[in-house]
Amino acid sequence: MLSLVQPEIDAYALAHSTRVHPELLDRLAAETQASTELPQMQVGAIEGGLLGLLVRLSGAQRAVEIGTFTGCSAIHIAAALPEHGTLDSLDINPMTTGIAARYLAEAGLAHRVRLHLQPAAQLLPTLEGPFDFAFIDADKVGYLAYWELLVPRMRPGGLIVADNVLWSGRVLAPTDESTRAIVAFNERVRADVRVDQVMLTVRDGITLARVKAPTP
Repeated sequence: MLSLVQPEIDAYALAHSTRVHPELLDRLAAETQASTELPQMQVGAIEGGLLGLLVRLSGAQRAVEIGTFTGCSAIHIAAALPEHGTLDSLDINPMTTGIAARYLAEAGLAHRVRLHLQPAAQLLPTLEGPFDFAFIDADKVGYLAYWELLVPRMRPGGLIVADNVLWSGRVLAPTDESTRAIVAFNERVRADVRVDQVMLTVRDGITLARVKAPTP
C-alpha cells in the first residue's frame, strides 16, 4: 500500500481508529493482494475510515466515486450514507468491479450502490445530480477532466476528495505523464476560485475541496 507514513505509525493509527466491517475488509484486502496486478490501488483502512467520516460530517446523501477498483472505498462511503442514500461508482474493469459487487452485497450495501462499467468522462454528464460528495481515485491523466465535470454538478457546500495527490512524493520532481498530470491537477485545484481546499499528507496525499455557493 502506498504511504508516506512509517508502517509502525500507520498500524498505531489504525489501532486507534473506528473500523467499519473490519473482518470483511481484511478479506477484501487479502483477495485484492492475491488477484490483482496493482493491489496498492486499494485505499487503506485509515483512508477509508476518513472517507466514511467525511461523508457523515457533510451529511451527504448523493455520492459519486470515480474508480471503484475492488470496492474498499465504496464500502466505506456507502456504509456512511443514510439508508436512502446512493453512491454511483464508476470504473472500466469488469473483473475488479465484480469483486466489489460481491463484497458490497456481503456487507449489505448493494442497495445503496450503482456500479457502472463505462468511462467516467462519458458517464458523469448523464448522472443525476447534484452530488453532495465525490471521490476521485482513477487514472491520473483523467483527473483534470473529472474535476471540471464534477465541480459544476456539486451542491454548494459539497465535498470533493481526490486521492494520490502527492504520488509517492514524485510531484516534487515530475518525470512521467501521470506525475505531470497530478501536478497539473494540483495547480488547477489551488487556483480554482470555486472551492476552498486543503491538501493532507494522509497515505499518498488527499485533497479535500469544498465547493462554494455560486457568486450572484
